[in-house]
Order: sequence, then structure tokens, then C-alpha cells
Amino acid sequence: MVEFIKHRKQQGQVTGIFRATGGSFVTEAVDTLTLTYEGIPGDRHAGLLRDSGAREPWYPRGTEMRNERQLSLLADDELAAVAVDMNIPHLKPEWIGGNIVISGIPHFSLLPPRTLLIFDGGVTIRIDGDNGPCRLSGRSIAAQFDGREDLEMAFPKVARHRRGLVGWVEREGIIKPGESLTAIIWEQCIYPG
Repeated sequence: MVEFIKHRKQQGQVTGIFRATGGSFVTEAVDTLTLTYEGIPGDRHAGLLRDSGAREPWYPRGTEMRNERQLSLLADDELAAVAVDMNIPHLKPEWIGGNIVISGIPHFSLLPPRTLLIFDGGVTIRIDGDNGPCRLSGRSIAAQFDGREDLEMAFPKVARHRRGLVGWVEREGIIKPGESLTAIIWEQCIYPG
């Protein structure tokens, strides 16, 4: 017997918005975030397409594919919990390339693929899935704390299932801090194999 969990909604709020403007994945805070079907114009992860990498071992590296990683979405409570577990005073979303920080949705990083985030201003983001924590983000965190090289390797372990989500723009528009959003979580079950 397969158990299905019914469709439901969760309410949240935008607490921060960020954009990567340079060659790095590190982001910086902005007042408004314009989203197009290609993601954030000028951002490192913008584009309808991207090249495959280590996360897609089924393709040769550099294979052109759909860009389902246009946006990095984080939760403020998960950032705080990861910081505590890493024994650091705080974990800024900018250090790990966050684009949108959200509050009010419990276990945000566990939202399933296909979840829609519908913002009050009209933007819709479709969740592709969780964003696996990597050493590159850990290295960025370690750079903020002199003498804490251990953080590079700690982050991938500590942030597992709390690193946020990646998604792509389903409906264009502008997002602002303080804006409310609704997560539409489709009916789901654990595949019985």
C-alpha cells in the first residue's frame, strides 16, 4: 500500500534578496530582484541553458542542458541552525551564493521538487530540488573566519538537507524584501520502487 500526502500550502515571507554580480558565486544584497525566464539578469547562474558539471555524472562535463539552477533559495532558520552546528556566530547567505532568503516555511530545504513558490508580486519559482552543500561554499565560509580551515569540510556534512533549494523562474517579475509568498506543495508519496 502506497501512502499519499495530500496537496497543501505554506505561507512564508522574503527576508533577503541577493545577486552575484562578479565572476564569483558570492552574492550581495540588493533592494529589488528582477527575475526573467533566464533567472537574474547578469547573475553568474543566469541563462535558460547551462553546462553540465559534477552534479550530472550521466552527461559528459560541459554538455549543454536546461538550467534548473537559476536561483539559490535559503531559509533564515536553517542558516542559523547550520551556524550553531558549525560553531560560528552567523552564516550569511551571501557567502554561499544565496539569492532569496525566506522565513516561515518549516523544513524549507525538504520541500519536494515541483513545489511552486508564488510571490505576492506575481513572480513564480518552480523548485527543482535540494541544493547539495559543497566544499566551495565551505571554503567561502572558512575565508570569513581566520584560522578555521576546518569549516571547508564541515559545511558539506553539517548543512546536508539544510542548504536550501535550487529552482527556476516560471513567471517573471520583481521580488522585494518583506514580500509574502505561498508555497504550493503537490500531492506526494515515497516511490515504492
